[in-house]
Amino acid sequence: MTACPCGSADYDACCGALHRGARDAATPDELMRSRYSAFAKGDEFYLARTWHPRTRPADLSMDPSLRWTGLTILASTDDTVDFVAHYVDADGAGSLREHSRFARRAGRWVYVDGDVG
Repeated sequence: MTACPCGSADYDACCGALHRGARDAATPDELMRSRYSAFAKGDEFYLARTWHPRTRPADLSMDPSLRWTGLTILASTDDTVDFVAHYVDADGAGSLREHSRFARRAGRWVYVDGDVG
């Protein structure tokens, strides 16, 4: 059993199932956790698949010097998630706080955009 980057005890039963396409996220909170784990694992394909095409950037290249180290969900509603993602890069430890918006598209939750800060 491998720990999931989102904080769960088992990656395969948690975000791994979503990354493999075995099932879709049931809530924005679950999608946020799986997207954080995809960033942590460098899974650009999953990030592209779960990003609304209207707001998805053309280039999803990852910064190889950035290592994601933890996720804290602060609050969530029917279509938003507030979180803090912790990381380490060449300058040391840091964090990213975001208020993210999600929407249902073709029956699946997708990330639309977010306000950082």
